[in-house]
Amino acid sequence: MMRILHFYFSATGNTKKVAATIDQTLAGLGHKVESFIVGEKTEDLELLDYDMVFAGSGVYQWMPGKPMQALLGRLLKKYVDAGEIKPASPRRPGKKAVVYCTYGGVHTGINEAVPAVKYMAQLFDHLGFDILAEWYIPGAYVSEKLKGFSVGGRLGDIQGRPNAHDLQSLAESVKGILKV
Repeated sequence: MMRILHFYFSATGNTKKVAATIDQTLAGLGHKVESFIVGEKTEDLELLDYDMVFAGSGVYQWMPGKPMQALLGRLLKKYVDAGEIKPASPRRPGKKAVVYCTYGGVHTGINEAVPAVKYMAQLFDHLGFDILAEWYIPGAYVSEKLKGFSVGGRLGDIQGRPNAHDLQSLAESVKGILKV
């Protein structure tokens, strides 16, 4: 059985819904997953102890949340200092990662989310993990001030998202990725 780690940051609850679906799907397939919200128990995180890592965040001004950025920065420094980041980023057999985000995309659609996912994926790529997938899941704006963006953006009406259909599609993606 694979050792699976899942860590994520969620300020609005959208990414938390996605994370719960990932964890439930993995558990339903008989896998044990260690899951953490960034900021809780992530100080001594050792990515290289795991066969597969899922990492996710909401998108805030084109980037993952600041707590996720801070964690990835600390991990990068730790692995550089330990000599684990090597020129040309040689692959580490058996090390896989999936990186995902929830996003509203009110102004430029998915283009607002791409930098956040690419940013998160870079640590894994530098460590030699195979990035199996990058997932982009629409998420409604939840603050009263921004709720209007859930109907007026490039994605159309995203009220209530991620919804049951989004989460079912995600569960299927999790099942599919484990077959790779």
